[in-house]
Amino acid sequence: MRTHLHTRGALLILTVAILTGACNPFTVKPAQKEIGGWLDWDEESDWTGDAGPVTELGAMKYEAEILVEAPPSMPMPTAGPIDDMGRTEPGIAGGEIYQNPALRAGSVDDNAEWDDYLLYRLRFAEWGISIHNIDVSERHIIRVTNGRYQPVLGAKVTIFDDAGHKLAMMRTYADGRALFFPLASMNPGAQSYQIRVEKGSAEATFPLDRNYREHLVTLEVRSASNPVRLDVHFLIDATGSMSDEIQQLKENMIAISERIHALPSNPDMRFGMTIYRDRGDLFISRTFDFTPDIELFTSELVKVAAEGGGDYPESLNEGLHNSIHLPEWRVEETVSLIFLIADAPPQLIYDNDYDYAEEVFEAVVRGIKIFPLASSGLDDQGEYIFRQLAQISSGKFLFLTYGANGAPGDDTSHHVGDYSVLSLDELVVRLVEEELTNLVSEQ
Repeated sequence: MRTHLHTRGALLILTVAILTGACNPFTVKPAQKEIGGWLDWDEESDWTGDAGPVTELGAMKYEAEILVEAPPSMPMPTAGPIDDMGRTEPGIAGGEIYQNPALRAGSVDDNAEWDDYLLYRLRFAEWGISIHNIDVSERHIIRVTNGRYQPVLGAKVTIFDDAGHKLAMMRTYADGRALFFPLASMNPGAQSYQIRVEKGSAEATFPLDRNYREHLVTLEVRSASNPVRLDVHFLIDATGSMSDEIQQLKENMIAISERIHALPSNPDMRFGMTIYRDRGDLFISRTFDFTPDIELFTSELVKVAAEGGGDYPESLNEGLHNSIHLPEWRVEETVSLIFLIADAPPQLIYDNDYDYAEEVFEAVVRGIKIFPLASSGLDDQGEYIFRQLAQISSGKFLFLTYGANGAPGDDTSHHVGDYSVLSLDELVVRLVEEELTNLVSEQ
């Protein structure tokens, strides 16, 4: 695991940006699962320490090979000038970038720029970098609205092939959409599919013709609950140099919290987190269940210590699995978001491991969007995997942007063309707001 102090702080500012939007804190015991608590940790051990001799790391399935090198990336930010006291200036690599309020980040929506994303997939295939291929080239958009043309959140969409076999299940997001990829299903050769859409007692069934890529459905149901329910889960790489950045959470909390809290929708918010490292470390992952109590949540977050990692890839596969399966997601009529905060791809060489290519579809079943945030340390393999997670789950790919000498700017080494850049806190607020805006008019 490579250490990037200047990017780690930026990553955790994103965490603060959303987790601090709740109100009405109360005191509880962490062991009470229904209101937050560690689900896979007895709390008797600490966050740091020697894991002891490693006896089982898992055998390698294969050696990842780079057959063709990817195009050269932009040079990594380098250490900047030294101030009068001999310290590296904030905002420069090697300094403390989290002290700079002007951090900037870009975002791309690969589903909105579909043709560009398909071209990116074709170019990436030529580089020969190991990933798990998921053929999303044939994409069907199922859009569910009610009688007032409002998007329906949380409608269950089930896909059957022409023989009646169940192939897939998903839930509509806040925009009323769900995505189906026949070529990634168990029966990619079917000529047609049967679609069943249901919410409550309302149901609609229709054939999905593969000659058409958008399919509109009307259900006579409400758009969403009032207030809108929002579950936000943070999936955080806790290897390397995270300790200093975690300490900055409280210092960066107030301003960003006010902006989130000022959103007009005033959602019913809960927060959870999964912390992951790698095999051979003190632990692989730990999950804190959802809670509406922001004080409880942040008090646990600031206890988290970062160490371990060793090599570059980490156990993102297991962390992603646990973030989806361990917490009590409300699912029904809930805007459900995972913010993946990391600068390294998942390990692809372990036996008896989970598979991000399967877990992303488990997220879709629950209506969970994934928003990966990449720092400057993420390589081309990591970018492709992060964009897979975002595109399939209807999320967006986020990345920090830089200027001269590694200071915040508008440039990135990632393979994106037309992207918008905002200050990091403004981007976070807008992402949350976008998820809720479609549902506010109902209320």
